[in-house]
Amino acid sequence: MAILAKPSCTLLFILTVSVIVVYTTIRSRLSHPTANPAAVKNLYYRNAFLSFSSEYTVAAYLHHLTLQPHLAGTPAAINTALYVKAQFEAHGLETRFSNYSTLLSYPKHSSVSAQFSNDTIISLPLAEPNVPQNGVVMPYHAYSPSGTAYGKAVFLNYGREQDYRALSANGVEVRGCVGIVRRGCGLSRYEVVENAAAYGVAAVLMYTEGGPLSDINNSFRGGVERGTVMKGFGDPLTPGWAGISGGEKLDPSDPRVTQRFPSIPSLPVAEAVAESILSSLEGPIVPYEWRDNLNGRIRRVGPGPTMLNFDYEGEQKLATIHNVFGVIRGSEEPDRIVLLGNHRDAWTYGAVDPNSGTATLLDIARRYARLLRLGWKPRRTIVLCSWDAEEFGMIGSTEWVEQNLVNLGSKSVAYLNVDCAVQGPGFFARATPQLDDLLVEVTKKVKDPDLNNVILYERWRSAKKGINIQRLSGIDSDFAPFLQNAGVPSIDLYYGSDFPVYHTVYDSYNWMTNFGDPSFQRHIAVTGVWGLLALHLADDPVLPFNYLSYAAELLEYKTLLNNLLEGRISLHPIDAAIKEFTAAANKTEEDSKELRENENVDESLVLRKRMLNDRLMLAERGFLDSDGLQGRPWCKHLIYGPHGDTGSKVEFFPGIIDATSQSTRLDEEERQAAIRHEIWRVARAIQRAACALKGELTRG
Repeated sequence: MAILAKPSCTLLFILTVSVIVVYTTIRSRLSHPTANPAAVKNLYYRNAFLSFSSEYTVAAYLHHLTLQPHLAGTPAAINTALYVKAQFEAHGLETRFSNYSTLLSYPKHSSVSAQFSNDTIISLPLAEPNVPQNGVVMPYHAYSPSGTAYGKAVFLNYGREQDYRALSANGVEVRGCVGIVRRGCGLSRYEVVENAAAYGVAAVLMYTEGGPLSDINNSFRGGVERGTVMKGFGDPLTPGWAGISGGEKLDPSDPRVTQRFPSIPSLPVAEAVAESILSSLEGPIVPYEWRDNLNGRIRRVGPGPTMLNFDYEGEQKLATIHNVFGVIRGSEEPDRIVLLGNHRDAWTYGAVDPNSGTATLLDIARRYARLLRLGWKPRRTIVLCSWDAEEFGMIGSTEWVEQNLVNLGSKSVAYLNVDCAVQGPGFFARATPQLDDLLVEVTKKVKDPDLNNVILYERWRSAKKGINIQRLSGIDSDFAPFLQNAGVPSIDLYYGSDFPVYHTVYDSYNWMTNFGDPSFQRHIAVTGVWGLLALHLADDPVLPFNYLSYAAELLEYKTLLNNLLEGRISLHPIDAAIKEFTAAANKTEEDSKELRENENVDESLVLRKRMLNDRLMLAERGFLDSDGLQGRPWCKHLIYGPHGDTGSKVEFFPGIIDATSQSTRLDEEERQAAIRHEIWRVARAIQRAACALKGELTRG
């Protein structure tokens, strides 16, 4: 499909007139003796930023980015890096490359054949049908070990511990079988495969359900979801330090490397392929507790009689990945940094994941360049970050964070992430709580992309769950190293909760223009929110953080935790720490209000604002613990982080939740001691954050 037509002359006229009106209004306000010139200028630039929107331009960026598949470590990936660099340079931005040598994984050969009960043998299709491959990588799981298996097919549901217990209760023996697993319930691919290995399964075939088979989803049932099965994130050869060329690297056979990869092979398959196997199984009927999620289908779990012959050969090799940066230097506080990030690499064409985000990042660069030509000079430095190799496990961003950890810890204001800018309808946001108020206020300035004469905030508020800002406990995008290792306040934005072509060859420009965002108005909305957030964080003299929101969240978490523990273990340490944090948040909010209202520009006031901003900026670092989470020491944030217990849906205090679920083999005294220790660790983290908010050394 051709890219969108250029905006009409009428539209350009309206935009021009609106800018003139805003400029005239501001000029008149500047002449008023009570006006705050800096605030009026900032308002002018923000309105101008919104007026510079162009769906044609965003569409053109996305069209170019998706001309070829661009898997990390391939020549096509280099081309997209050079394209982003060229765009930054064309807009006059200071541009940098940051390259790393990392261990990536690629397929060489794969095949699966099925022998049915009538002795018919069929070679199962593994690639998407009726699509020119054009350099598309065959469906595979990155970092899967090579291997072969021949065994009965067995349905493992989601591959959770409870699913294996249910199978065992029904007399189903899975050892030596080839397991069929559907994606879901929050388990990573690594966890699914390692659970299978623990129960003696020989190999795994993994499929993704399309949900209710609507016309759109049904059209893409042949899609196959590629993905990584590596545990954790970052280059496996350089855990905890950057994978720079010529630097220290672990041997690939080192246990610290191999333990991050599953011990049995796996492959992704299309839902239709999985269905052809599952419909042939005999044995017990699926356990009752599985049936609600089977779309009304009652099937049997096996094992067999269908036999599967599985063969996969892959290779791991060093490859160079490329991060690209566009920098706008701050005029007054150049050592304070606001970061906007999106990854660029894709399993296939990546129109949704991730280049809808890349296109919006480039449009922000274009709009900021126009502001610079109008005379805008941001107070603080803005860095636009284009990451590589995210799909393999957030490798590009993680290596950069590890290399720049000290400077990030002392200088970064916030990290604003957009991965898939547009997946479908509905606005979604995740954030650390001190940014909630800013996020809400910004959505009041952006038009809703799907309804005329409605602002985004009104549509968001009227949604089923209302204003529902989620938290950042997962490790599913590039905010993870910033928040969970460096303690940088973070936001993640996106339109649409999911999409049927995820990680498949159908994630193309054609899908976006037909289904995802034909008018590109959702892209415009994300660009507006993302860009305005950064303008506030870069230009507001007092950072727009509100830690009272954080205090309220912590108090709610304590209440929920007390209910979970049924009051059997005292939460007094956390309770006392939250009271201290709340008092510090109240005092900080009072100080912020006073300094925001004080328009003097004398040296002492500038210094006071700087000191207050340091408190606001650094408080998040207090939630880090040097030992990290048990079994996941790289993740150091004790409020938000990934759980070791994949069955838990609790999104806070991961160390405490792990202790409650992983200490079942201990006697009661040891179990309570483990939980109490984690409670004290969280209490100390909250106290550290409170001390940072106060900005004072403790006395005794």
